[in-house]
Amino acid sequence: METILIIDDDESIRDTLEIFIGELGYKAHIAKNGRAGLELLEKIHPDLVLTDLKMPEMDGLEVLKAVKEFDDHIQVILITAYEDINSTIKAMQLGAYDYTEKPIESDRLKLTIKRALESKKLSERLSETISGDTQEYQMENSLVGKTREMKEIYKKIGMISSSKINILIQGESGTGKELVTKIIHYSGITKLHPFVPVNCTALTETLLESELFGHVKGAFTGAVRDKKGKFELAGEGTIFLDEISEISPNLQVKLLRVIQEKEFERVGGEATVPLKARIIAATNRNLSELVAEGKFREDLFYRLSVFTIDIPPLRERKEDIPVLVVHFLNKIDRLLHKRVRKIPYEVMEMLENYEWVGNVRELENTLTQAVVLAKGDVLEKENILLRKSPGQPVQSGFANFAGMSLSAVEKVHIQHVLDSLKWDKTKAAEVLGISKPTLYNKIQLYSLTESE
Repeated sequence: METILIIDDDESIRDTLEIFIGELGYKAHIAKNGRAGLELLEKIHPDLVLTDLKMPEMDGLEVLKAVKEFDDHIQVILITAYEDINSTIKAMQLGAYDYTEKPIESDRLKLTIKRALESKKLSERLSETISGDTQEYQMENSLVGKTREMKEIYKKIGMISSSKINILIQGESGTGKELVTKIIHYSGITKLHPFVPVNCTALTETLLESELFGHVKGAFTGAVRDKKGKFELAGEGTIFLDEISEISPNLQVKLLRVIQEKEFERVGGEATVPLKARIIAATNRNLSELVAEGKFREDLFYRLSVFTIDIPPLRERKEDIPVLVVHFLNKIDRLLHKRVRKIPYEVMEMLENYEWVGNVRELENTLTQAVVLAKGDVLEKENILLRKSPGQPVQSGFANFAGMSLSAVEKVHIQHVLDSLKWDKTKAAEVLGISKPTLYNKIQLYSLTESE
């Protein structure tokens, strides 16, 4: 039997609610103020808390916050005789399930209680299945930085994670746009729902339309069955449209309609499907400039950029490089089962002085290669492979390769990476920044073999 805790300083309301809860088939406990309610909370561990908003000493918002700190799965419904929009907003931000006014409508309260208890059960089931993934995600993919620009981004994430407004994220390649998107998703109201990424540059216009909206059987050659699109699969979660600037004018029109109407049809279908997901779009280009050039629809731009986050390139926040280096080394050590933790001053200075055209992603890849090359627990200068310009790798200890052809250097490097990873080809391909088929071709080309 579910247990409900009632907190109200009005005795008549407490008694009425206690009888009402009992008639619904639930176990009711009552407390005359917030402090007494929290003491009872720890003893009975209820499934739901019904609390008045305006109470002496401790009000309903303080009770709500304390309940959520005690157990986030416990649902809370606030009841008040005062219509206060600020309190309503604050209550929902703190995690209240609902907020209802006095006099209480019994039918509405009955339905709200039922839904709140169902929501608690669903939340607990989902937590059991995704908590491990979420913890691993948070550990491996936390946003790192202490500069003023990064602190502003943290504030923005906190402001928008509790709503489903459309968000536009702009930044150069490698700055972490998808990471910011995932943090928004996993830290807010969508965290128990799907996160669905779509790379808008990876598919042709026709395929991208089918990928986004789905299709019905027979819609085109090869459509042998009905297929749900990404918007539908995202449910009440988040759909991430990466490189939104690259979609065609025709698809821009269709996307604008979906956002305006909050519904769409599968390709070849007639039935409408409601849009429930939050849309986060990202681009490495300046969309407002593309609008001025007539390459992107102005009305779609405004629909997507209800809230905008601009991520600065790494060269503009070099003070963050030391903390990023430490963060990535810890992450890479776990991935590769290494213990490279010591960083000489001259190595850190070299990393801080580099321009990092590929931003945070390039820094992580460079450190991954360096850890693979490291023989002990110290990150040596000769382990750092930097680039003078795109496509031109140069190692700080490059003199060791003087007189060797490029293919010879590549052969030595791939052999070393494979040996260091005990010939785990999946990890080796990630470290080398190439696909597994390319790695297999290189192994065959250079006749590489596993050392015994």
